[in-house]
Amino acid sequence: MMHLANNILFLSLLSLLSLPTAASASQPISSLKSGVAPSLSRRGIVSKRDVDPSTLYPAYNLSVPVDHFHNESTYEPHSSGTFNLRYFFDATYYKAGGPVIVLNSGEADATARLPYLQKGIAHQLAEATGGIAVVLEHRYYGTSFPTPDLSTKNLRFLTTQQALADAAFFARNVVFEGLEDQKLTAPQTPYIAYGGSYAGAFVAFLRKTYPDTYFGAISSSGVTKAIYDFWEYYEPVREYGPPDCILATQKLTNIVDNILLGKNITKGLIKELKMAFGLQDIQYNDDFANALSSGIGGWQGRNWDPAVNNPSFSQYCGNITANSTLHPAPTNLTSTVKQLVAAGGYISQSATLITQMLNFISYVNITLVQPCIAGGQTTNECYTTHNTSFYALDDLTQTWRSWPYQFCSQWGFLQTGSGVPKDQLPLISRTITLEYESIICRDAFNITTPSDTAIINAYGGYDISYDRLAFIDGEDDPWRGATPHAPEAKPRTSTIDEPFILIEGAVHHWDENGLFPNETTATLPPAPVAETQLDEANFVKAWMAEWNAGKR
Repeated sequence: MMHLANNILFLSLLSLLSLPTAASASQPISSLKSGVAPSLSRRGIVSKRDVDPSTLYPAYNLSVPVDHFHNESTYEPHSSGTFNLRYFFDATYYKAGGPVIVLNSGEADATARLPYLQKGIAHQLAEATGGIAVVLEHRYYGTSFPTPDLSTKNLRFLTTQQALADAAFFARNVVFEGLEDQKLTAPQTPYIAYGGSYAGAFVAFLRKTYPDTYFGAISSSGVTKAIYDFWEYYEPVREYGPPDCILATQKLTNIVDNILLGKNITKGLIKELKMAFGLQDIQYNDDFANALSSGIGGWQGRNWDPAVNNPSFSQYCGNITANSTLHPAPTNLTSTVKQLVAAGGYISQSATLITQMLNFISYVNITLVQPCIAGGQTTNECYTTHNTSFYALDDLTQTWRSWPYQFCSQWGFLQTGSGVPKDQLPLISRTITLEYESIICRDAFNITTPSDTAIINAYGGYDISYDRLAFIDGEDDPWRGATPHAPEAKPRTSTIDEPFILIEGAVHHWDENGLFPNETTATLPPAPVAETQLDEANFVKAWMAEWNAGKR
């Protein structure tokens, strides 16, 4: 039975080849070329069972200023032009006096958020309040580009400050098709903003910056505290992940690091290490180590809905913690792994670690090496982040440039292994340093200094608060350390006016997606998620009662 189960576990890896994992600053160039842009929140949200939402909701555009701040030197030379900001809406449940629920799409093409109009949080809140549900695109994403290219000079208008002004302009000026006879702009109509991840921080800032325009906001997994070296990203994984998987990952990573960074290690042994994983073509050691982190990086892709969930983390853990090898290993590979484990400082634990490393090698072979070779590329081409000529490309098709520019210039969140305390074994290699994570900053934008996180943290950081501003976070979210629910943040009491909810067992903005009524079961959504979504509907209805009572 164990042998059969192991074979099934091994074969199931074949389903992982196209699944995204955690977004890192050091995303391989091959991923950027393929159009998989970096993002804090990468999730596949359209199930095969759903009608394609792009066929249900037509796109609209509102002309907004390219530059809202002509008195600030940051944006010189200033622009008096306008551009089309894209949005989608659903007025199915609208009743006179109802709110406009604006789901901000953040650092993604807005079409990726359309399922939330069908059955997610925007749909739920609109139905509960008789409101209009909107998905609003962020400047420099999707089709909402203010400039003719994405050169560093033209990216000067890509700031959170300008995008917040876009959202305020939208609320004050939009006219919804079919409802032209009604005055549905702020401040005459209550606007409630929702966002998850970067967009979660965005809507918190929106409520505080434009309180007369947005009557309330829900920040889900909102990363309100910008942190340059965000090594803490993996801390919730270490704390809440399966203990056997975490310990195995720490030891295997430490073996790799002791070889890559060891003072007395020869280049020949490093070559043996790369060859064992089938990644001998990768030129740079940091690229090699970064590729090996793909399995543990799948933690963020977990979701309560099986149709949305990315199973790569579970598959990774199931493989490296198996008690026997999941695939026949050549005799010479077994002897090589034995040598590597010993050189990495774990000869006394070789009986266990040799099996774990052999399974790790098989996992990497199936999920990284084979797809790369099948695509006609070398592993260096697939997994390098060193390529100055690629980073120089800046036409409008290079949409990967938008979020890196934001994190390089202001937000930070470089996820390092080097920043982990010396008395703690990291989950990713210590070769993944700030220098490595910021390659894209230097080569793509000539940004050679740390991100100016003070600009973002001026909005309040961990301590940001405002009436009718809710914070919803996941207990197990790798981004929790950048939210008001971070261990470093001050404790708060949850109230109707300022809800403060931590969803048990949840990862990244688990309250955002939903199910159709005929898809719900006794366990889906899980109770902590269902209860939170009900709480959200209830406190937004309470906010609307305040609006109707004249509290504005």
